[in-house]
Amino acid sequence: MNDLDLQKPQFYINRELSFFEFNHRVLDQARDASIPVLERVKFLCISCANLDEFFEIRVASLKELVEAGAIQPGPDGLSVPEQLTAISARAARLLDEQYELLNNVLMPALAERGIVFLSQETWSDAQAKWLAEYFVREVEPVLSPLALDPARPFPKILNKSLNFAIVVDGEDGFGRNSGLAVVQAPRSLPRVIRLPDGLGSRQFVFLGTIVEAFVSGLFSGMNVRGCYQFRVTRNSDLFVEQEEVDDLLRAVEGELASRSYGEAVRLEVAQECPEEILTYLRGQFALTAADVYRVRGPVNLNRLLALYDLTEGADLKYPPFYPSLPERLKLGNDLFSIVRAGDILIHHPYQAFSPVADFIRQAAADPQVLAIKQTLYRAGNDSTIVDALVEAAQGGKDVTVIIELRARFDEETNIDIATKLQEAGAHVMYGVFGFKTHAKLVMVVRREDKGLRRYCHLGTGNYHSKTARLYTDYGLLTADEAIGEDIHQIFLQLTGLTRVPRLRKLLHAPFSLHRALIAKVEREADHARAGKPARIVAKLNALTEVTIIQALYRASAAGVRIDLIVRGVCCLRPGIPGISEHIQVRSIIGRFLEHSRVYWFENGGEREIYCGSADWMDRNLFRRVEIAFPIESPELQARIAREMDLYLADATQAWQLNADGHYERVVGESKTSAQSGLLAIYDDRVALTDS
Repeated sequence: MNDLDLQKPQFYINRELSFFEFNHRVLDQARDASIPVLERVKFLCISCANLDEFFEIRVASLKELVEAGAIQPGPDGLSVPEQLTAISARAARLLDEQYELLNNVLMPALAERGIVFLSQETWSDAQAKWLAEYFVREVEPVLSPLALDPARPFPKILNKSLNFAIVVDGEDGFGRNSGLAVVQAPRSLPRVIRLPDGLGSRQFVFLGTIVEAFVSGLFSGMNVRGCYQFRVTRNSDLFVEQEEVDDLLRAVEGELASRSYGEAVRLEVAQECPEEILTYLRGQFALTAADVYRVRGPVNLNRLLALYDLTEGADLKYPPFYPSLPERLKLGNDLFSIVRAGDILIHHPYQAFSPVADFIRQAAADPQVLAIKQTLYRAGNDSTIVDALVEAAQGGKDVTVIIELRARFDEETNIDIATKLQEAGAHVMYGVFGFKTHAKLVMVVRREDKGLRRYCHLGTGNYHSKTARLYTDYGLLTADEAIGEDIHQIFLQLTGLTRVPRLRKLLHAPFSLHRALIAKVEREADHARAGKPARIVAKLNALTEVTIIQALYRASAAGVRIDLIVRGVCCLRPGIPGISEHIQVRSIIGRFLEHSRVYWFENGGEREIYCGSADWMDRNLFRRVEIAFPIESPELQARIAREMDLYLADATQAWQLNADGHYERVVGESKTSAQSGLLAIYDDRVALTDS
């Protein structure tokens, strides 16, 4: 088996093109007429936000590689320029699909439910009068038209902001005819405006429509011949030079200030924009024709998300659900005594996030607790967990928090949290420079009759109460002595930069995790060759790391059955005869974002199951601090196995990856839905028996 040539490019799917497959699956949710219409609009917005971030990070990094001359192909054989060419074509096709869906499917579906976006041609006299007054009262005072001339060159354009290129005729106040002006819409302005009910119930107008209708008021004495929306997307990846940084927090703050004005990577313009205006804009941003995308509607569909909060109606959104508590947590309020009695596994969002927050709040208030140590990657604004840590520090407890300042697009929030905790007297550190701290850990040290005892929480998701209602994740509350000692050693390393600790139960990136995963995959192959039970089930957000893919290929060739549940990007190609014919890859796209990571190894009948914070990607395994933790209780193992089998039986929201790199919907007679099934199992109105 080791003689297999696994270097052939046809064995791998390009990472960037796999992203487009994923985003098409998200967009397909917006097409699904069985989903409430505002949820469909939300899926459209998610697909747009995904594409924005893809350009801000992935396309920007590829362009940097081209500029640096690093154009060599990856495992799939595509060079960097070839990837950029393919991305341009796929992105144009995806944008066309998004706007076709908006204009021809979602807008009519909204209209059927009385939700209407008005074009200028359809305004009644009363509506036009109200909108004109709204423009004068709310919009015009914050607009600054910028006529272009040698003294006033093209302005700086904020990343992803709404802008208008205005073509004007006639002399300005100084007797000149500039011909072109730019109007930038401040982000303080709402992009979706709801008209008063007296002018039509559930009637909306885009800000862009209002500006286009009344922009002539900004150019007194001149004739506005055209008004065209445009938006530029910029490189938004932060770069901090390791050798030149003395203070990471100040360095990140400095980079944040310039993020909004990074190098341009994409230009979106209104479909009707004249070619000469487009050519001018392209020149200002130093972009090629392949970087320009014409759109048939508002240039930023993400702003449609505002409609979700502006509109009420039980039939327009998913019905509410009621997350439950594990049965043992219903027996009392003393979390420490409950956790001492045995591990508790919580599956969010089906089970509530509140026990995690309660665990930290109880620790903060308990006079027997001496210390709390926690990692924070994303916590969000107004976090009750952060408030509890502040209370603990102010109460004299030893509080240590490892905050990842470089959690993408949450940097500013994390800086604010760090400042708040430091002012309360907590020890705040920013992890290990060059390695993002992505592990999800809490350790509470408590003095008890028999001495000090550690209570821990380990999770697959962030300590963020809002995303815990939207993302699927597992969390484990445990008083296991070996796990507590392992976490203690990890915190010692994170704070004191000690040597790599020898851990008893946890798998630790960037040290032991990758090596352990390879060894466990190879062990399954050995079991298969020996005729023992051999199976791998892995639930991940992404699978891109080449040596793990190759290990999975070898295991498949040895006869191991491999079921991969990969929500997003997957570079492994299933169904190759003799290589990956025993590998199935499926993706679940539904109401909740699948975020939990589970690694299940059958191990000859002595099953091992780990949950963790790491996807099987280079960055997670080699450039981040990550943790995978074992699920050792037979009852909890059986519970996770049942839930993974539910994902593998899904015939409603599942997609199957074919050998050609494309996905197709799984269609089955059972109509099983993993997410709906889990909602039914864990609904608080249903009696539970599992812990």
